[in-house]
Order: sequence, then C-alpha cells, then structure tokens
Amino acid sequence: MRASDKAYEALRTDIVEWRLRPGAVLGEVEQAERLGVSRTPLREALARLVADGLAVQQRGRGAVVSDVSSEHVDDLFDLRRALEVESARIAARKAEPATFASLRSRFLEAGRSTGPESREAYYLLAGELDSCIDAAVGNPYIEQALRSLRVHLARVRRLAQDDPERLARSALEHAAIAEAIAARNPEVAAAATQLHLHHSLEHIKTHAGPREDTP
Repeated sequence: MRASDKAYEALRTDIVEWRLRPGAVLGEVEQAERLGVSRTPLREALARLVADGLAVQQRGRGAVVSDVSSEHVDDLFDLRRALEVESARIAARKAEPATFASLRSRFLEAGRSTGPESREAYYLLAGELDSCIDAAVGNPYIEQALRSLRVHLARVRRLAQDDPERLARSALEHAAIAEAIAARNPEVAAAATQLHLHHSLEHIKTHAGPREDTP
C-alpha cells in the first residue's frame, strides 16, 4: 500500500469511528508523525478527505474534520433515497433469487439476536446485502456514488449510537427488502427500501446527540 493510501485509510477510519471528531484539526506534522508517513503523502491523503467531504480546509487552520448536522443528514438521505430505492427496483429485476432468499433468512435470525457482538455481525450482514444489490444492479456509476455516500452514512449512524430495539426492527426491514428482491417484485422492493430509509432517518434525527464516549 502506498504511504498516501495508508494515511488516507487510517484517517478516514478514525473520522468515521469518531476517534477524530468534527472540528478536529488534522495538523500535517502531528498526523504524519502519528501515522508514520512523510508530509507529502499526508498532504495527498488530506486532499482526498477534503474531496470526500470528510474534511474541510479552513484558513489559518489547515484541514479540519467536517461537521455533521441535521441538515447534512437530510441531504444525505435525499441522495440515499434516490440511489437505494432505484437500486432495489433494478436488483429485483436482475438478481439471483436464491442469494436474496438466503439473506432474508439471515436477517430474520439477526433480528432475534442481541449484544455487542451480534450488532457488529448485523452491520456486516447489512453491508453484505448492499454488496449483493450493487452486484445485481451492475451499474458502476451508481456503485461509485453509493460507496462515497456509505462512508458518510456510517459516520452518521455512530452519531445516533446503537439501539437494540431499532436494530431488531431494521433487521426485519432488511429481510422485507431481500424477500421482495428474491420474489422479483421491483415495486415492493422499492417500497420496502423507502420504508426502511424513512424509519432510519427518523431514528437518527430523534436519537442523534454528542458522542460523550469519545475522548
């Protein structure tokens, strides 16, 4: 891995996981030393973070971790609806039913599990559903747009923190999406996705708060 890629991946993960909070200054000397790279690849990494919208350049301060506000959440979900609802509709026309039938069963099982380990497993399963839909759609432009969007969504999700009851309901919503795709029903798949996104947005806006657990 190139030094700039290493620095970019490390900084992006720290931002998404809230180890670097909104407003944190990404000082070149400090971050280069922390990540074990020289300042040239560090600058390249910071430029990529700015292009991703995860950092902004501020006069006199350099690169700073970008803010996350309710206005940003609404904007992200506007784009998410446009991309994911249509993706579900396309996937239902093109996907291999057995793949999504299996995902449905696994989501139903995930909805009955609790605890930190099961939550991480659930997020991995949700990521697997995303990947399977992307593969079924087969549109590199949509996939690229979603890849960038999902970085910001992961950051927002951690802002709202975990709620076991919400995760259980979300698992059932994902199961309904997978079931509709397996049944090759585009409009039901789109409607199930729309409903899931509505509930996700309402939960985030209701429960979002400061990350007091992050130093």
